Amino acid sequence: MPAPSRWLAVAGFFALTPIAGAAPAPHSVALAAGYKAAFLCSGVFDAGETEAAVAADDLEGTYPEYQEAVRTLPARIDREAKTVSVAFDDHLPPRIAAWRPGLGCAQLPIGAGPEAIAVLPQLEARPPAGDPDARRWPDGDRDATVTAPADEARRLDAVVARAFTAGSYGAGDKTTAVLVVRDGKIIAERYRDGYDLHRPQRTWSAAKSITASVLGRAAALHVLTIDAPAKVPEWRHPGDPRAAITLAQLMHMNSGLFTNGPGNRTDEIYVGGGAVTQVATSMPLEAAPGTRFRYANDDVLLAARALRAEIGDDRRYLAFPYQELLWRIGMAHTTLETDWQGNYVLSSQVWSTARDLARLGLLYLNDGVWSGDRLLPDGWARFVATPAGAQPEPAGADRLGYGALFWTAGERQGLPDGTYAMLGNRGQWVVIVPARHIIIVRRGFDSMGGTQFDGRVFAQEVLAATQ
Repeated sequence: MPAPSRWLAVAGFFALTPIAGAAPAPHSVALAAGYKAAFLCSGVFDAGETEAAVAADDLEGTYPEYQEAVRTLPARIDREAKTVSVAFDDHLPPRIAAWRPGLGCAQLPIGAGPEAIAVLPQLEARPPAGDPDARRWPDGDRDATVTAPADEARRLDAVVARAFTAGSYGAGDKTTAVLVVRDGKIIAERYRDGYDLHRPQRTWSAAKSITASVLGRAAALHVLTIDAPAKVPEWRHPGDPRAAITLAQLMHMNSGLFTNGPGNRTDEIYVGGGAVTQVATSMPLEAAPGTRFRYANDDVLLAARALRAEIGDDRRYLAFPYQELLWRIGMAHTTLETDWQGNYVLSSQVWSTARDLARLGLLYLNDGVWSGDRLLPDGWARFVATPAGAQPEPAGADRLGYGALFWTAGERQGLPDGTYAMLGNRGQWVVIVPARHIIIVRRGFDSMGGTQFDGRVFAQEVLAATQ
């Protein structure tokens, strides 16, 4: 497997590390079946893609240990029931993923039959009435763009076009969308054939920054306190040392919890049908909280678990991210998915559009204020963009820092100081440049087996083109 750049290794390659001690072959096949069921379900029912498009994009270039089984296992799409079933074992039911309005697709546990669909949680809240396309940008999609001066537009168009030329920014890059916002308006926007402003795709770990925003909204409403111990019920047994881990330490990836290696592959949840409350909450301490940086999906899942406990009412918990944040800033084409027990899987399983991610970036450029309403605490943008606690170990001059579920960058990476970013596997980039009032979004289906899109160089070139 070609080695990615150091910067890209920070952004997503951790997640590609094989699990230590390979699982038995039958279980690996069950996970591959779950992968296919999950991505077909979300691609078809969240994004409105064809089965062929999902197969070509989401199901290709994936984890090498699953790739062949994902290609060959038979899948059945029930468009009336909105389910996908993938047979994998003669003695067990197929792996099943089922779609629900607003909550997308949830996987049933291995061994569960279709009767278990009836117990899946449902979102009772509904989005605001009216057509979001008719509302003015950024609340909607009307009047979103402005034309840059002619010379600048030519330079910017050339950079954007290069992003859609395979291999320009990485041997395995495969771009679907590029969007550049300056001073609140879109100055460049382009999509691959089959994609447009309304078609979402999986955010992968860019979802972690959405989690930071949901937690920030909860902090603004005094639902939780970031510096207080995370309210994880499974840790509340007397004498459990994990009860002292704070939400801030989880957000800084400083929990000290054991993981199965850097990147913390969470296959048992993502594609195995396991619940967050069964898997992520079971990890023991490995280091004193606050003393070690370890990029870990579990830390994010546990922060969202703590929010569910703080809210208490599951119906309110499911509605909270939508009613209190996403719908309030016009993110009408974003879907947060849950496990089968109703825990949001906010480390990765979110489907969103380039414009919706740009909207979130705008909220941060405005320090959490939207249309005059403060949605995030005063100074929240500075908090998430400031390295704190233990940091990623140095690995060269271009190594990123880490804030609170956002990566941080600056002059060392050839970018303006104060730059920070939402990053996700397969080339998901949202780079926020406060010094230039610019947001750069790039979406893709980069191969996990190749060098992924170099967003650092792309951001440098976009900024140079817009001088």
